[in-house]
Amino acid sequence: METNLPNLPEQLSQVVRDAIRDELREQTRNQRHAARMYAGAGAAGLYGGAALTAFLLLVLGLALPYWLAALIVAVLLLGAAVLLSRSARGSRGAPPDRPASLMEPGVPPGAPVVPPVPPVAPEAPHSPLGAPRDGGR
Repeated sequence: METNLPNLPEQLSQVVRDAIRDELREQTRNQRHAARMYAGAGAAGLYGGAALTAFLLLVLGLALPYWLAALIVAVLLLGAAVLLSRSARGSRGAPPDRPASLMEPGVPPGAPVVPPVPPVAPEAPHSPLGAPRDGGR
């Protein structure tokens, strides 16, 4: 019975490479599918928002002039955009339990806060009876 021991490392590395390649293909396929679903949800949300805006314009247009209805809807949409951008900006900053002044460069965001320790002056040596020793003699 003959074994291919000299070729074993090459065969093993080829098997590992093939397994990794197959796993990466599967992950890429799943991520592409998820990206398509997010794109579809975004498009549906955009069209839904446009339809809701048109509905709001038509309803307000029954009681007001169309230019005023359009102005009111525009102000409402801009106000929503400002609120959303402020909330997004606030979530990117420092966590609420750690003020920005304590954050130092090079320290990861999840690192525990360690307060600075003030330096302690060394004490003078004492005699066995508790009185300070005279260092001048």
